[in-house]
Amino acid sequence: MGAFATTVQEYLRDRLEATAPALTWESEYRIAGTPVDVAGTSESTGRSKTESLSCLVELEWRRADPADNTAKLFRHLESGEIAASRVFVVQVFTEYYDLASDSVSSKRKNAEFVGYTAAEEFDRLSYVPLTLALDPPKRGGTPPLDWETAADAVGDEIAALL
Repeated sequence: MGAFATTVQEYLRDRLEATAPALTWESEYRIAGTPVDVAGTSESTGRSKTESLSCLVELEWRRADPADNTAKLFRHLESGEIAASRVFVVQVFTEYYDLASDSVSSKRKNAEFVGYTAAEEFDRLSYVPLTLALDPPKRGGTPPLDWETAADAVGDEIAALL
């Protein structure tokens, strides 16, 4: 990711810390050596057992194969590398994946298919795709002026889903 993408990633982490303080939020969270863009984790004691939640957020900026980004998480879930009793994966797509025909690219459709299929396979997994309402500049390009508003909106959507 470029410098602006990292800025948005850290801003989103900070927004989630403010809007979902029950979780501990980190950027570049590692699972079996694999970095997750933003992750929130918590543990709470239930009546008969300890429940834990991992909210894993992948930002899809301009990736050629966004399905791969979450497929690695589902593989780690299956292998036991993600131990939380509940796992919530949020895949955030920029408008780079939007088409002029008011549809989304097959890259996004494929990624969503993988996410929804994984959620059907694992009882403790939830998957949600969201849109970050900005068209990311190419590396070194000028960031859109309203990027913070867009990041706030997607951060609020994530917090509301938790």
